[in-house]
Amino acid sequence: MSISRQCVILVGGKGTRLGALTKNTPKPLLPVGGRPFLSYLIQEAARHNFKRILLLAGFKADAFEPELAALRAAAPGVELTVLVEPEPLGTGGALKFAAPYLDDQFLLFNGDSFFDVNLLDLTSRPMKADGIGRLALKRQQDVSRYGAVEVDGEYVRKFLEKNPAGGPGLINGGVYWLNKAVLDHIGSGFVSLESDVLPKLAVAGRLYGTAYDRFMLDIGLPNTLEEAQSTVPAQMRRPAIFLDRDGVLNHDVEYAHKPDQIVWVDGAMDAVKAFNDAGYYVFVVTNQAGVARGFYTEDHVQTLHTWMAGELAKRGAHVDAFAYCPYHPEGVVPAYTKTSSHRKPAPGMILDLLKAWPVDKERSFLIGDNTTDIEAARAAGMPGHLFKGGNLADFAKTCLQAR
Repeated sequence: MSISRQCVILVGGKGTRLGALTKNTPKPLLPVGGRPFLSYLIQEAARHNFKRILLLAGFKADAFEPELAALRAAAPGVELTVLVEPEPLGTGGALKFAAPYLDDQFLLFNGDSFFDVNLLDLTSRPMKADGIGRLALKRQQDVSRYGAVEVDGEYVRKFLEKNPAGGPGLINGGVYWLNKAVLDHIGSGFVSLESDVLPKLAVAGRLYGTAYDRFMLDIGLPNTLEEAQSTVPAQMRRPAIFLDRDGVLNHDVEYAHKPDQIVWVDGAMDAVKAFNDAGYYVFVVTNQAGVARGFYTEDHVQTLHTWMAGELAKRGAHVDAFAYCPYHPEGVVPAYTKTSSHRKPAPGMILDLLKAWPVDKERSFLIGDNTTDIEAARAAGMPGHLFKGGNLADFAKTCLQAR
């Protein structure tokens, strides 16, 4: 069964704790690092391959229309839709109103918080047949501001009131993987998902939770909004792993271009997921001379990469971008017969990705199975690790430990 690619973001709150800052501007549209805070959430959803994004708006909903072009620019290829509630309905009521637009399963964000988790880890974990949803939980040293979440194994059992005494615990991270069946538990009118719906589902044993030790920040207070100006943009600057494809992710059969030719290397999916979980960007950089030699087309390459992304998603893993070079100086297809600065050992593919993404190059590296891969990495100014076979997850662990 394919995984839903829909992400829903709640952007209808008034943000009253921010005073004059939200008098005329919805909280998710407040500038953070020179761009709307919401653009970071859209970008994160998109890089995890959630390409259909539904914004549930309410307060000052007309402010979203002039921002749509900028929001789409943050994540090219995303289908972005705004749905405006007819009256204040709360977070639960807004979901109920959106019923005709929702997939059977969907990812849900609070529009005023950023939680840097591997979203596909959350969505790929199984639930029993009667499970309604899974929450991303944050380990917090002081839960006094938020109120804690009580768990029993994988089950969320209770949402506790705020305790001024504080102390360590788990809190709701504002990221949810929900079944549409949650709507059956939302009444009419104004309903709070957090206060009226989730606590009852927890008591009924129908709510799961997964804890993460990743960066989280909400912009609901003046001091946290100020903190976000530097910390959220900084969080986007990540180290990256550049992976060759044939011989690293899949066994190298000559000119593979169809799914039935792909045999994954042992531990390949686990390695990609380990990089995702650690907060790295993951890029594939692969020479595809088969296009120049006339064995297949660029469409075949792109279709195969889409299939590989789907297979990875089932295991809670994702590749942020697939880059390939279809050129070769000894090709037979004239349009592709040339020497290219993107064909490894030249570093063009790597350099393009470094330019397009906010990569921390000093902490980045490449894994390849050929000396041309290593030469390309060095030409781009980063280390390369030569994979000679075996289990890629074990090799990846060694590489990470060496950083």
